[in-house]
Amino acid sequence: MAREKMKMKKIANVAARQVTLTKRRKGLFKKAEELSILCDAQIGILIISSSSTPINFFNYATTSMKDIIERYNLHSKNFDELEQPSELQQLVRDSNLSEINKEVAERSHQLRRMREEELQVLSIDELQRLEQSMEAGLRRIRQKKEEKIMREINQLQEKMMQLMEGNKLLRQEVMDIISNGSGDEVSTEVLCQLCL
Repeated sequence: MAREKMKMKKIANVAARQVTLTKRRKGLFKKAEELSILCDAQIGILIISSSSTPINFFNYATTSMKDIIERYNLHSKNFDELEQPSELQQLVRDSNLSEINKEVAERSHQLRRMREEELQVLSIDELQRLEQSMEAGLRRIRQKKEEKIMREINQLQEKMMQLMEGNKLLRQEVMDIISNGSGDEVSTEVLCQLCL
């Protein structure tokens, strides 16, 4: 019979709360120790219990709690410094962003031209460049289409060769059956007609 799942809320009974804290604390410390061994990690857990009259502190540390806290403080300060971008990094990001925005605007402009929205305002040189660009795109499309057609033709030819080889083997088997005389006259006639 399965245990009923507890709802996560504060346990009203003080004695039951203390018992639960003790049991779960032991389980938590055991899991922390296993994790430390499996992953070669330094783990520190601090539990402050307010349910008993004098406040109890429980801690678990793979090395020393003080060393773990000092290491955490050192790395968290370095992490905070890494999170804040320098002015140079910010300038590089801004310049990259402006370049990307220019590229998007240029591509949008080209797309509008190709959709014939702005063909009337284009000069002859711009129209010729647009025409060349479209012809180059059309050449690429035709080339891809030809490559696909050639691949399909090759696949069909391979399949045809396989079918012809299979047909040849079947004819040979029929001829062997006829030459051995292992069939009756009707089946021999049918087999001869199949071979033709």
